[in-house]
Amino acid sequence: MLPSFGRSARGKWGVMLDRSRGSSSCLEHEHRFGSSPPLSIGVEEELLLVDADHQLVAAAEEVLDAVPPQHRGRITAEVFSEQIELKTGICLGPEDALEELLELRRAIGEAGFAMLGAGLHPSADSRQAKLIDKPRYDVVRRDLGDLLRTPPCGLHVHVGIPDPDLAVRVANAFRLYLPALQALSANSPFRDGADSGHASARTSVVRSYPRFQVPRQFRDYEDFCRVADQLIAAAGVDDYTYIWWDVRPHPRFGTVEVRAFDVQSDALTSTAIAALIQAIAAKELDSPSAPDLYRESLEESYFQAASHGLDAEILLDAESPAAPARVVARRLLDSVRPYARDLGGDPALEGIERILHEGNGADRQRRVHREAGMPGLLEYLAERSR
Repeated sequence: MLPSFGRSARGKWGVMLDRSRGSSSCLEHEHRFGSSPPLSIGVEEELLLVDADHQLVAAAEEVLDAVPPQHRGRITAEVFSEQIELKTGICLGPEDALEELLELRRAIGEAGFAMLGAGLHPSADSRQAKLIDKPRYDVVRRDLGDLLRTPPCGLHVHVGIPDPDLAVRVANAFRLYLPALQALSANSPFRDGADSGHASARTSVVRSYPRFQVPRQFRDYEDFCRVADQLIAAAGVDDYTYIWWDVRPHPRFGTVEVRAFDVQSDALTSTAIAALIQAIAAKELDSPSAPDLYRESLEESYFQAASHGLDAEILLDAESPAAPARVVARRLLDSVRPYARDLGGDPALEGIERILHEGNGADRQRRVHREAGMPGLLEYLAERSR
């Protein structure tokens, strides 16, 4: 079933790689596709830092000072002082990723800090957050100004790909799955203390930022690099890592990175989504899709999924009418389950089954809020995040 790619020894993600700046072109730097085991995964979680009352606290730098030295570089600061990012190493499967995410969450808790896993804090004043003092984010501060009001927290999944043109092909195909994946992962219905009416209010926040969008289809790696270089020049940024598309080839890591999701409250659900991403990539390497939906229609389906979650009507292909996201997600899960089984990730997909039966994070948040109000919701999110 799976392509016959070899596996090499376990390594670490890009925190160990060269992040030198100065030249923009993808083609001027040696890519790292093929440097990690094909279909290996890496998971990045952005989590909110909160106090004993579950309110945002600007403690990122204190966390970095307090965690054990072996976790530094795997626990890093993000744009806002009220959020922290956790990064796994290169993992052959979701069980490894789950073990590492739990270890990192425990390290933060044992250092005396609390976290909350949601795409947005449900009740925080959107103007109270503080930007972290880090040179990388000077350009973000310059471009976004007053738009940077609240920390949006995402879940990013990397998949190791053997060569650059395959990476572009897989990234092109992932665009088709983004609406269904958005519906499964939506986890931010509340904003500024009220129901936003969206399953993922975080999506509406980041869509106000530049370069957050579904990218167009690319012919090959050279085409991707030409577009990236021109966009880098237009934006006045240093490199392609400032291009925050929902899915992108990541030459420095040798991966395709899928970035379209709200962070999940618990690490188990994060790794269920990672298992689904890994299985989709395996399917695309073995039996490529023929992307037939225009970017504009994919953007609309993605918006519908962000608004209505699993109840959204989204497109699956150009030949079929829009279908309920729950039905599209079920078809997707069934189609890739054999690949997950071959990779050893089938047990993790039970987390996706649970979402299809019980609802996504937004559905759960709304149920808890109806029963226990905002204080109960914050306690629920903090408990799941522990």
